[in-house]
Amino acid sequence: MTFYIPPTVQTSIAPIQIAQVTSVNQLQDVQPTDWAFQALQQLVERYGCIAGYPNRSFLGNRSLSRSEFAAGLNACLDKINDQITSNTSNLATSKDLAIVQKLQSDFESELTTLKGRITQLETKTSLLQKQQFSTTTKLTGQLVFAVSGGGFSGDQIIAPRGAVITRNQPNITTLHRISVDLNTSFNGTDLLKLRLLSASPGTSDNTAGFLEPNLSSVLDYAVPGRSQLSLGRAYYTFAPTRDLNVTLGPQMVAPDFIDKNRYANVSFRDFSTSALVNNFILLPRPGGAGAAINWNPNKGPFSLRGVYVASSGAGALPENQQFFGGGRANDIRLFPTSGGGARGGLFGDPYMGIVELEYAPSKTIAMRLQYSGGELLGSQFGVFGVNGEIAITPKIGLFGRYGSGHYPNTILGDLRPQYWSAGLAFQDLFLKSDLAGIGIAQPFIQSSVGNATQTNFELFYNIPMSKSIRLTPIVQVITNAGNQSSNGTIVTGTLRSVFSF
Repeated sequence: MTFYIPPTVQTSIAPIQIAQVTSVNQLQDVQPTDWAFQALQQLVERYGCIAGYPNRSFLGNRSLSRSEFAAGLNACLDKINDQITSNTSNLATSKDLAIVQKLQSDFESELTTLKGRITQLETKTSLLQKQQFSTTTKLTGQLVFAVSGGGFSGDQIIAPRGAVITRNQPNITTLHRISVDLNTSFNGTDLLKLRLLSASPGTSDNTAGFLEPNLSSVLDYAVPGRSQLSLGRAYYTFAPTRDLNVTLGPQMVAPDFIDKNRYANVSFRDFSTSALVNNFILLPRPGGAGAAINWNPNKGPFSLRGVYVASSGAGALPENQQFFGGGRANDIRLFPTSGGGARGGLFGDPYMGIVELEYAPSKTIAMRLQYSGGELLGSQFGVFGVNGEIAITPKIGLFGRYGSGHYPNTILGDLRPQYWSAGLAFQDLFLKSDLAGIGIAQPFIQSSVGNATQTNFELFYNIPMSKSIRLTPIVQVITNAGNQSSNGTIVTGTLRSVFSF
């Protein structure tokens, strides 16, 4: 048998389950012929201080503990006091009061103990509320594991400046990346993000990145990392006003805040080729220490974003961020050190600032205008960019990016490269929650680098195996690799598996 108990009492009598009834007829195991029917009827219908179990049973033959009886008696006393205070016509009779007084006297010690326990709980709750530090901390994680293989036609593969990358067909390789995020909010509108990371340390653990390391053919999640546990993200985002978010941190990556696209932006979910994930010439060195803002006036269609990062300000490199055009050795790099080299520090070479204006009048379309500028290995640069997306149907989306830049004073002269990418994405193509895409990109259109223009193709199909596991076969094709017409066509296949928790 259980009783109706006020909320403050419920906290100290946790085993008692409450389900208030208003009529004795609602109790399935109480019949009018039962000897206690009339007494129970008055307690339920006159005073409203007795409750049944969730299955509408009273369990009248069950043993009753003194603590349970004390709790129920206390509840009835509260009901009687309420009726007296409100001066209603349904007042307790003198006979009822005499019985209650007798019960109150017999159970005085239990009632006193119960009251003391409630007071202690209220004191502890108040203390916890005053001393609490973090309101919410969520732990999320991800494991990316991939097997990669492929080859090229012809006798050798050379870099943009003519150095030989390899004359041998590559072996099948594996790669991995493990990340754990600690996301903490102190007031519900802020975010402290810390990411712990361990990744494959090799430079040749994916075929496309090994054969063409300069012009963004590498798998985005396969840029060399560290096998030891390291800090991949460390920043704090807060909202000084309703429409403005500000982020500061020693370990940031610009694409976390800018140049996003719903169809081609997350390498462990959609496209893996770096040239399709972000604008190659717009973000030559997007990782480091710095700051970011995101202003969306009145939550309207316009948003203004800005990011500043200094690559040497954070010391060690964040995940997936290498120098623009960086190869495995200086002789095959597109941009070796020139113009005096890097000075480092929070405001020294290399650094980058980027602004982005977005217009998104609906959930189906968005257009972004961008400009980035800074200094990279002694060369000042400036790049204009465009990023757009449109949902043709709820299941089919179209995306595209374009960039035009100026890199003066490089070892290769005054460069004015262009970039573009485009593709289609398909949702729920064959299975619910699956994702497929086909994309094409020309990452570095520049007549003075090589004698042709590299073109990247990618086709993928992301299959949901379970709520937390997704398997994705990927095909990459690269023609005129490194902007060299003598390079044969490169074809690679990758099987990407992602486990999220």
